[in-house]
Amino acid sequence: MIESILVGTDGSAAAAAAETFAVSLAARMRARLVGLSIVEERAYRVIDDGLGLPPRPTNGLEGWLKARADAACRRISDHARAAGIEAVCETAAGIADDRLVERAGQAGLLVLGRDGEHADFRTALVGAVVDSAIRKTSKPAVVVPAEAHLSGPLVLAFDGSPGSRIAAKLTVELANRLSEPVHVFVDSKDKGRAAARFDEVRRLLAGLSVPVRETASTLGRPDVKIIDAAREAGAGLIVMGAFGRSRITEFFLGSNSAAVIRNSPTAVLLAR
Repeated sequence: MIESILVGTDGSAAAAAAETFAVSLAARMRARLVGLSIVEERAYRVIDDGLGLPPRPTNGLEGWLKARADAACRRISDHARAAGIEAVCETAAGIADDRLVERAGQAGLLVLGRDGEHADFRTALVGAVVDSAIRKTSKPAVVVPAEAHLSGPLVLAFDGSPGSRIAAKLTVELANRLSEPVHVFVDSKDKGRAAARFDEVRRLLAGLSVPVRETASTLGRPDVKIIDAAREAGAGLIVMGAFGRSRITEFFLGSNSAAVIRNSPTAVLLAR
């Protein structure tokens, strides 16, 4: 059972979207909210690059980053207070993704903004800290794009993999506590296999107290169809396994889960 939610922040606009989402999620689930604002060690560490140049100036930078982290914590606390929920916010120094993963070990769920501080200047579609943290953590993690809101049904993407079975069980808890309906999306190029997957997922969702709708598709890219299904449902959250049927190959970008995270306008929960 999810009793506490950890939201990571760097004070950026992308992090603000995650903060708002996490506050809403904690309020509706009656969970405890923990904020973590990190002073990124790599931003002020002096690096010897072997070129014989003097080190870059860092005077005052660490202090400025600490003040920024404190301000981000105050923002989380203010939002939580306005929502009437219990919340604490901590600041920590270190390597951001490592500190997030470490602290997430004490929480039931991790929430992160998708795009990071330098989204406007980046060619990749997921922030580096977020990408690293969601691959390292053993906890379920929600990745929140800008402008995403926790409003509407949950879309469960089910492919029969161990990860999607965990996602189904997590969907039961989330949907019941949020009082939101569930849309089950099954992708299979074989209609017989799709029918078998629906039979399996119905058993896994037997504890649901909310309406369930089922959709399936046999054509096209699975990641595109999952996003389309969420858009058509007006979903507030996509739930799927962190790894698909091949855990080794899906560690790398290009997997369905990674592609959905990169492109979805809806928040995505990766279940573990």
